[in-house]
Amino acid sequence: MPRLRVATVWFSGCSGCHMSFLDLDERLLEFAERAELVFSPLVDPKEFPDDVDVVLIEGAVGNTEHLHTLLEIRKKAKVLVAFGDCAVTGNVPSLRNPIPREEVLQAVYGPEDPPGLEEGEVPKLLPQALPLHAVVPVDLFLPGCPPSADRIWAFLRPLLHGQTPALPASERKFG
Repeated sequence: MPRLRVATVWFSGCSGCHMSFLDLDERLLEFAERAELVFSPLVDPKEFPDDVDVVLIEGAVGNTEHLHTLLEIRKKAKVLVAFGDCAVTGNVPSLRNPIPREEVLQAVYGPEDPPGLEEGEVPKLLPQALPLHAVVPVDLFLPGCPPSADRIWAFLRPLLHGQTPALPASERKFG
């Protein structure tokens, strides 16, 4: 069986899901035997590749760059996984949703716009932080804040062997 082409992506969130992924420890060796990590904050490619088998996306969709990237990823990935509670429900990033975008920016940066915002160097904050399924179809959900390494492995291992993870019915669909 050819190695699975896997990507991980980090949007609005704390990187806890990626830290739990690294906590797979020695299981990362089995992962490396069966998968190729083709895109991730843990490696250095600059563009999301074509023909990705599985992509784990951590974090909510919080700005225009996330939105653009998510739409591109959905076209290029066979299986898109909402990885962690921020991607599944919006979780902590969505706490800003009741506050108008301009008030959020003013509270963080003061009366002046953040440097680079007008020039387009800083991605525009969306009016609300959104879970992935509010923007694109999501194939699988891996909840947790963050999901533990054991839970991630129980989810990934079947995928590495060409099978669909067995999830409790309550975790198959959100939204």
